[in-house]
Amino acid sequence: MSYSTQFLNKKVTVTVDRAMGTKHPKHNYFYPINYGYIAGIMAPDGHELDAYILGIFEPLDTFEGICIAVVHRLDDDDDKLIVVPEGKSFSDDEIRAIVNFQELFFKSEILRV
Repeated sequence: MSYSTQFLNKKVTVTVDRAMGTKHPKHNYFYPINYGYIAGIMAPDGHELDAYILGIFEPLDTFEGICIAVVHRLDDDDDKLIVVPEGKSFSDDEIRAIVNFQELFFKSEILRV
């Protein structure tokens, strides 16, 4: 898991490829938050490392924030960073509630330092 947990408590830049309010390209749901990836950081699934952006309530193209947690999927090889504005915090329960629109299909745990 070092590919994802190495970003905990660090500033990262997220390239948003699924902005808040857009529809998933294959599945029938909309993104209630901004979702993207960390450019150049590859995950075991062969794609760039994914990130959920919490605490911003408008569609974005890019975002620089702090990684406060990792959603580590136990039944998939696709971890997700939880990235927030500096100084912002969310509990594990709040994170689960916010990302449930997509994570409800997977078994996962939330990792922190």
